[in-house]
Amino acid sequence: MRGKARLLAALAAFALVLGPALAEARPGGGRGSFGSRGSRTFSPPPVTRTAPDAARPMDRTLQQPTRPGGTVPGAASTVPGRSGMFGGFGGALLGGLIGVGLGGLLFGNGLFGGIHGFGGLIGLLLQIALIVLLVRFALSFFRGRQHAMAGGPNPRGPNPRGLHRMAQPMGSRPMAGGAASAPVAVGDSDFRAFESLLREVNAAWSRRDEAGLARLATPEMMGFFAQDLRDLAARGWRNETRDVRLEQGDLAEAWREGGTEFATVAMRFSLIDVTYDAQDRVVEGDAQRREVTTELWTFRRNSPGEAWKLSAIQQTG
Repeated sequence: MRGKARLLAALAAFALVLGPALAEARPGGGRGSFGSRGSRTFSPPPVTRTAPDAARPMDRTLQQPTRPGGTVPGAASTVPGRSGMFGGFGGALLGGLIGVGLGGLLFGNGLFGGIHGFGGLIGLLLQIALIVLLVRFALSFFRGRQHAMAGGPNPRGPNPRGLHRMAQPMGSRPMAGGAASAPVAVGDSDFRAFESLLREVNAAWSRRDEAGLARLATPEMMGFFAQDLRDLAARGWRNETRDVRLEQGDLAEAWREGGTEFATVAMRFSLIDVTYDAQDRVVEGDAQRREVTTELWTFRRNSPGEAWKLSAIQQTG
């Protein structure tokens, strides 16, 4: 009986920790920042009126940090990492607490004591929930410290609450500051392409169309998307995003590295975002309610005139 109780408690602990990682299941949603921005992968893009908060550092990327005085080496692996939830100092803290807690649970006398009947099991689950909440608080704290150490201002724009007011076209907004060793001019046709990619990526994701995503994103991003889709499928879930509307957008920076061009765009957009289980029951979201979010999307193309592809998504705040 005690063995079964311990197993149930362990499963509950994992559900508490892993559940939110898949709950916000839209492309990039709830999974931190991932992808590559060339030599600027580990440098935050400039803040803009649309995204006045600094972008979060990359949680998952194949890019290697630039060595002082050197060049950025190529991707070190062809397999996307899964460091978003367990990587870095915060991940080590989370993994350590889970390991110690569950180790004591399965092989010792529980987290803070033994399990004595059903009431003891409930008490233990409450203890686990408390630890999970403390770990999440710690992760948020250390993430904030990371943002501060990454540098970059965190101003509040002149109209930070204009979420439901359609802004002027993205093409009419000035380029924000940033390193301009090889700047790139971005025109109206490019902005239309970025807005189109926002909708098309969400549509392909909702169809679970990996071939379509491969046409719209870099191989690195496609690898991350494929892994996230597999994570959802393993739980018998599927995510659908519908009626994606760009509410406001700003160009953060655009630059060239060799023959490759990059553009990072802050986009505030609204959409219907719902996650279903295998029985078509809603497990996250509301099919009747629009959500508004702000992200920074980076696009790249190998030469002028070629189609842009999504190469990174970064969360803000």
